Amino acid sequence: MGADSCAVKSSPPFMTSPLSKLGLGSGQFGLDQTQPGARSRPRDVEAREILQIAARAQLPVFEITGHSAHAETVVSAILPRPNPFRITLSTVRPDRGPDHVEAELRAQLRRLGLESVDAILAPAASDLFGAHGLALWDRMKAMRDAGLCKKIGMSVYASDDPVRMARRFRPDIVQAPASLLDQRLLVDGTLAQLAGVGIEVHLRSIFLNGLLFLPPDRAPTHLKAAASRISRARRLIAEGRSDPLQAALGFALSRPEATAVLVGVTSAAEMSAVIAAASSPPPDLDWDEMAIDDPAALDSGQWAAA
Repeated sequence: MGADSCAVKSSPPFMTSPLSKLGLGSGQFGLDQTQPGARSRPRDVEAREILQIAARAQLPVFEITGHSAHAETVVSAILPRPNPFRITLSTVRPDRGPDHVEAELRAQLRRLGLESVDAILAPAASDLFGAHGLALWDRMKAMRDAGLCKKIGMSVYASDDPVRMARRFRPDIVQAPASLLDQRLLVDGTLAQLAGVGIEVHLRSIFLNGLLFLPPDRAPTHLKAAASRISRARRLIAEGRSDPLQAALGFALSRPEATAVLVGVTSAAEMSAVIAAASSPPPDLDWDEMAIDDPAALDSGQWAAA
């Protein structure tokens, strides 16, 4: 990227605990699968321990998304009580109209044993420009007014023009991908603009589906051209006496634009490792030297996972 005015440099040290930004997503709990989880333990046992560790660390945000009705009932059974998290849910897609969206959201709340949540998100920005998009957004505002949630928002990709979306719909929250490999929305000032008008910015995909943890020769086919950039990032991290997990978390959590940083884990051991790495000061690295400058490669993966 070069040392121009848009380069993403290391942020100043945390003024508050980095864990005050760290959030957890349930997408990788595996509760919809039948095989055992980590260490051959039942997946609900592993998920319960993950949530207990997160609660003890006082992680503020818990996103529950992408589960079957049965799995949501399991989440309700393992959720610490009283609930210590600000919970985020996503609506179903609006193809069947706003009445169906609201009915499904209310059913989710019943299965989870909750009367309300902190936030409800439209699952994809593109849905808001479909045939039922405006009706979906109006219904989400009505559900907020009815007390089913405090905030509403949308999940976006870099290609969605999030600033235009925000001007059009005026969300309370925008959930967007950003990582030390995918810095597009930071470098172009998009996330700073959103935060500057009071929108909560929740970062997701900060591990870019674990790409930074893979040897370059195991990168997905569509990212083979970026293998040299991945190798360079890993070398710079090692030279900075850090490791990929600490670097990825340090980068995301130190971003002043971010209100929350969502991660996904598959085991209690991973949850403990994330908390330990996040609790460390961010490494002093030249972040802009690690970014992948290939929007086509990044977009082709549609990296929705944390």
